[in-house]
Amino acid sequence: MKTAGFKPLLRNVTFRQLQIFAAVIHHGSFTRAADELFLAQPTISIQMKKLGETVGLPLFEQVGREIRPTGAGQDLFVACREFFAIFENLDTQIADRKGLRRGKLRLGVVTTAKYIAPELLAAFGQRFPGIEFAMKVSNRDEIITRIQNNEDDLYVMGQVPEEDVNVEATPFALNPLTVMAQRGHPLAQKPAPLPLAAIADAPFLIREPGSGTRHAYLRLFGENRLRPNVIMELGSNEAIKHAIASGLGISILSIHSLALEGTSGPIQVLDVEGFPILRKWYLVYPRGKRLSLTAQKFLEFSISQEDFITRRLVDLWPDLSRYI
Repeated sequence: MKTAGFKPLLRNVTFRQLQIFAAVIHHGSFTRAADELFLAQPTISIQMKKLGETVGLPLFEQVGREIRPTGAGQDLFVACREFFAIFENLDTQIADRKGLRRGKLRLGVVTTAKYIAPELLAAFGQRFPGIEFAMKVSNRDEIITRIQNNEDDLYVMGQVPEEDVNVEATPFALNPLTVMAQRGHPLAQKPAPLPLAAIADAPFLIREPGSGTRHAYLRLFGENRLRPNVIMELGSNEAIKHAIASGLGISILSIHSLALEGTSGPIQVLDVEGFPILRKWYLVYPRGKRLSLTAQKFLEFSISQEDFITRRLVDLWPDLSRYI
């Protein structure tokens, strides 16, 4: 039955309009969306006006210089992402039927995981040469925001966000946190294992708020009624490693962070009571989300690499074998 004046979305909305709409929402700007899509800005404006007329409700609102979605615009944006994901998945399925391997994988990664994620992506890419990758590295708080906005296919995290967002989480590799100091540090000359209080008293280098690693070791100090003697806050593991090697202080980092220089370089691992903290790496995604074929394959592949990653860690730091 047809109703006069009724315009079903399926009949009137074009795929190109949805692409333009998603780009405008992503950039918060008609101009930047036009640049990304190689279109003139008037074309963007005309297509978004037509789309708004079809929906029958305003899709955008101006907040300062930024364009943001209205309630109806947010609903449409969620539907757009699901729609594009379905077609991306279909593209992969069709490619597989042709004997090809093609797809895209968007990975959100907490800062410390940048030492393990590229190796996984490289190994996965060797098995499936047609896969395209995008990796966004952020601290824990920013990754949680990306999960809430469903911006990526999967997320690599060292701690499951249980309160902030409802997720599925699959452990796939060991992530040991250790106390690190400049080689020859006075603490390294004392009888081992060192008491945690000795670590709390030493000049301590700390990650910025929002770091999952920081959250893990501050919780350990708190459980033992200790407070580290923080002398400097730094925004990356690399900055902390340079500060440790320069003798500015000690810190607590994942053993993965020494993957390139090893444990025989300018930084050494201290033997401390309560360490290593044996955490896990998790692949995380919003609960109820339908993974693309590419994301599902990457999840399965990562799980299959657990023993290999553990052996690599033991080769890097042989003392780890005492704790696993």
